[in-house]
Amino acid sequence: MLKLNAKELRTTIATEEQKKSIKKNPIYIILDNVLDTYNVGSIFRLADAVAAEKVFLCGETLTPPNTRIKKASINTTEWVEWEYCKTAGEAIEKLKTCHSERSEESSEVHKEDPSLPTADQDDTIKVIAVELDERSVPYDKVEYKFPLAIVVGNETYGVSKEVLEMADEIVELPMFGVNKSLNVMVSVGIILYKLTEKL
Repeated sequence: MLKLNAKELRTTIATEEQKKSIKKNPIYIILDNVLDTYNVGSIFRLADAVAAEKVFLCGETLTPPNTRIKKASINTTEWVEWEYCKTAGEAIEKLKTCHSERSEESSEVHKEDPSLPTADQDDTIKVIAVELDERSVPYDKVEYKFPLAIVVGNETYGVSKEVLEMADEIVELPMFGVNKSLNVMVSVGIILYKLTEKL
């Protein structure tokens, strides 16, 4: 597989063939009004690092092309598939619909030819919000199953209430000092690498 350093990434334009050659993992990242372009760009780097399927940029989150996002992402915005949605709720609905249809298609194919193996996993997408909330559980106490979507929120206000209601799980990172939370990019990085243990 092609491996590029930061200098090469900054100057390489990804071809469709190169993008398709990367084996993607069934991980989606949803940014719910993340405003800091450094965080957005860094999350693209993380999405590339774990070969996430797609990043959804929602609400007031800025989108590529943007020079600050490009700089922070070291141009991984060219390699990682992304989509803009008006709200994170819309992104979740889109993912749930898409995966529900995929699951139905798989069932129909199996009915037509029972000799074909069934999928090893349920194709229903699980939505996990990273947020401090009375319903939150420690991130390492959750059973992660694929496909799944990780939602991170605004740097000041966090994940929106609407999305917290839609989430299957709400997780938080334990904090042992006086500070009560971590930067959004750091938080999603920790969660994403926890997920890679299951791949």
